[in-house]
Amino acid sequence: MKALIGRKLGMTRVFDGEGRQVPVTVLQAGPCTVVQRKTAASDGYEAAQLGFESQKASRLGKPVAGHCEKAGVGPFRVLREVPLEAGEEAKAGDAVTVAIFEKGGFVDVTGISKGRGFQGVMRRHNMSGQPMAHGHTMHRRPGSVGMREKPGRLLKNKRLPGHMGHVRVTTQHLQAVDVRPDDHLLLVHGSVPGPVGGLVEIRRSIKKASK
Repeated sequence: MKALIGRKLGMTRVFDGEGRQVPVTVLQAGPCTVVQRKTAASDGYEAAQLGFESQKASRLGKPVAGHCEKAGVGPFRVLREVPLEAGEEAKAGDAVTVAIFEKGGFVDVTGISKGRGFQGVMRRHNMSGQPMAHGHTMHRRPGSVGMREKPGRLLKNKRLPGHMGHVRVTTQHLQAVDVRPDDHLLLVHGSVPGPVGGLVEIRRSIKKASK
């Protein structure tokens, strides 16, 4: 198993063996329970469905509650699939904890970034803006965006004001400064997308190998 579901608890600092201060994000990583095992023979791919955070069955839809009941686990508030390698053993009811990660290794963390609402081009796209003199009337506006007779329309992906944030973001290559299985905590060096309390998916780094 290379992935886990968790929540962002906030940031703090710890000190390494040489007394240097290290800023870390504290993640509640699991514990999770395998709800369903998917195989290449029956589903076309290898994966495991994990359940995170127990929930009353009355607060879930009947399909989800029945799905957990059939597996003999749960019910859970959050269900997510994680990929498995061919031949990797995992069956319904197995517990997955933060112990799958190792201190000093690297992880990729995926979350939903903070929503910023409707924003202008200066904040959304880091544009410099226009003159702030009293005689100018276009201080924070994007300026002219029109085109000539051909093609006579705006091209796609033009940087304009609009909705900012609340998108799926992955931060890669975060080092696991400490792993605390007894508390189900993972301390990573760096920032993690999303607000405090936000749901995150933690995976072993794909591009950077662990120590």
